Amino acid sequence: MFKANGDYLKLRGSYLFSTVARKQEEYRKAHPDKELIRLSIGDVTQPLAPAIIEALHKAVDEMADPETFKGYAPDLGYSFLREAAAENDYKARGCDISPDEIFISDGAKGDCGNIQEIFSKDSKIAVCDPVYPVYVDTNVMAGRTGTFDEVNGLWSDVIYMPCTKENDFMPELPKEVPDVIYLCFPNNPTGGVISKERLQEWVDYANKNGSVIIYDAAYEAYISNPAVPHSIYECEGARTCAIEIHSFSKNAGFTGVRLGYTVVPKDLKSGDVLLHSLWARRHGTKYNGAPYIIQRAGEAVYSEEGKKQLKEQVAYYMKNAACILKGVREAGFEAFGGVDAPYIWMKTPDNMTSWDFFDLLLDKANVVGTPGSGFGPSGEHYFRLTAFGSYENTVRAIERIKAM
Repeated sequence: MFKANGDYLKLRGSYLFSTVARKQEEYRKAHPDKELIRLSIGDVTQPLAPAIIEALHKAVDEMADPETFKGYAPDLGYSFLREAAAENDYKARGCDISPDEIFISDGAKGDCGNIQEIFSKDSKIAVCDPVYPVYVDTNVMAGRTGTFDEVNGLWSDVIYMPCTKENDFMPELPKEVPDVIYLCFPNNPTGGVISKERLQEWVDYANKNGSVIIYDAAYEAYISNPAVPHSIYECEGARTCAIEIHSFSKNAGFTGVRLGYTVVPKDLKSGDVLLHSLWARRHGTKYNGAPYIIQRAGEAVYSEEGKKQLKEQVAYYMKNAACILKGVREAGFEAFGGVDAPYIWMKTPDNMTSWDFFDLLLDKANVVGTPGSGFGPSGEHYFRLTAFGSYENTVRAIERIKAM
């Protein structure tokens, strides 16, 4: 008789955002007269920029012509997109990354979950707490996390790096040396950012101890402070210890279009084994490539018009972030983030649990957010709000919160 994968059975309940969606839908059905405002999932609301739409239309027309029709995409992505990303995201910032070190995919979430496959099963991982759930859950699926402690909410074989108000939501270098370190800056969910000097400390630590850093840079477009690095490769020595993951979802609104990429430098080795080769093999075997049409749309992100239009779109969402941060503070809440990141991390009132506050906000203000405990034990008594709604709904949501 066949057997199910027992590691999958270790997963705790459903995926966080699935639970939020289910509770939201249950409330909507029970209260059809109520209009909900969603500031929960980090999904964009503004349409694709005109330069991107134009590129999509042009690529669709190409697919209708036998002379320009495209079938399977190259395993690792079309050269036009890899070259554009290398030039604009790296060379323009003084980073030594070549096009053939960039692997095009259908988004950062899949890469964040799949990258663990190139590491041994007994690898010890370290994660920030709170943290984007995909990092931990995919390692649970891989059988790498040990047993779950119901009391403290921690996995026995995971090194947790608490990010709390007391340490400015900044993880400290772990005393127990991990094999794989997950970092995300600007951070989801806390909205925190890291200075170049502090990030250099992580690079030096990883190189000294033979660790590898998985650096999730999905929100780098929201950085406005020149002291905050956009890429880990701005740090000396990062090529020998870091993998970086990028998304087109948040900087260009591709959540419904799907496009991203992962950088694996050829200097990154496990003994004599190049991780670049392992990821290339995995990518070519398990993935058929992002569609030509979508990759042409991604190329338009780097055009002069595309850059200008997307800068305006990012400014739109950051206007929402400023509105939320100012509004919740005026309402008496302690709140963080929202400056170089599109997320606001707020303290729940009266030591209320984050799921209790979720229910309160839903019932009293008809506003949906994300409970902090869903991101890890250190997220308890916190709550995440996103700036990715429309400005009008953001203003209305804050008015409702103030009126609670």
